[in-house]
Amino acid sequence: MLDSDARTAWRLFNLNWLPIVAMGSLLAIGLPATGLSLEPVAYSITVAIAAILVGVACGHRIAKGELADPKLVFSLGTIGQVILTCAIVGPLSYVAGKLNWPLQDEALLAIDRALGLDPEPIARFINDHPWLADVLARGYGLIKWPLLGVPVVLTLTARYVRLQVFMLAMSLALAITIAISAMVPAIGTYYGLQLPAAHFPEINTAVYAGQLRDILALRDGSLHELRLFFLSGIVSFPSFHAASAVLYMWALWPVRGIGGIAAALNLLMIAATPAIGAHYLIDVAGGIALAAASIWVTKSCVERLGRTTPASAAPALPPVWQPSLAE
Repeated sequence: MLDSDARTAWRLFNLNWLPIVAMGSLLAIGLPATGLSLEPVAYSITVAIAAILVGVACGHRIAKGELADPKLVFSLGTIGQVILTCAIVGPLSYVAGKLNWPLQDEALLAIDRALGLDPEPIARFINDHPWLADVLARGYGLIKWPLLGVPVVLTLTARYVRLQVFMLAMSLALAITIAISAMVPAIGTYYGLQLPAAHFPEINTAVYAGQLRDILALRDGSLHELRLFFLSGIVSFPSFHAASAVLYMWALWPVRGIGGIAAALNLLMIAATPAIGAHYLIDVAGGIALAAASIWVTKSCVERLGRTTPASAAPALPPVWQPSLAE
């Protein structure tokens, strides 16, 4: 933790708690206000795991001071923050959905069609090519692994500041996504097209079926208890699958041997979002724009922190400790 980049990363790590605490506070207020509750066992275990990881990281930082190992601090600490963030935003999206604003599927479908991007022929083309439907279904599921992979890869390559920028940008994008989704709720393209999922038998519509079930149950009041590991992605606009793909690509792009692979896989995830996730094309565009804006805002914050971080008086360290802020 001796060089200025590690110091900046530590300040960002602490700053990352602000959106987490803000979203956690909204969840604590929103659950009783909407009549929803969390199944306690799974949630308690998840929060406990996050707390242990963060506790080990912060404990090591406090005990060792400036001699703390940044790889240990930022890998465990950031993974803990990721787990806690996911445990908050999933239920928080249900709280937002419980506000029961009018569904906007008709408006979103109209925007797609006005842009010449009707989702029905796209889905029909994919359904007519089963191999493509299978590839896209696999691609859509790639959203989970980078949440743990990005902290590991970026800490092993000593890109500590980039990791904290990623974490802060992701938290910001998630918070904005949930806020927008509360005002622009939608179920998905098949609902908007008034077509049953069985209309496209070669497309894996399990994700759509889950969001259809939970959104309707939220709106009719039959869903009360939220089980953390069984929550569906009920946010349509903007698409966080698209946003997360951009965030993952940006985070891993400078890493030799991994950046190109990550870009290809995340482009596949974006391509899978309309058919497998039943997202409108405007959802995807909105998610991409949101991720880009979140990265830009967060990088601006880092530049200010970099200008105010005191220069280290310690002797020069090996190059692995000297990642550029531009990364």
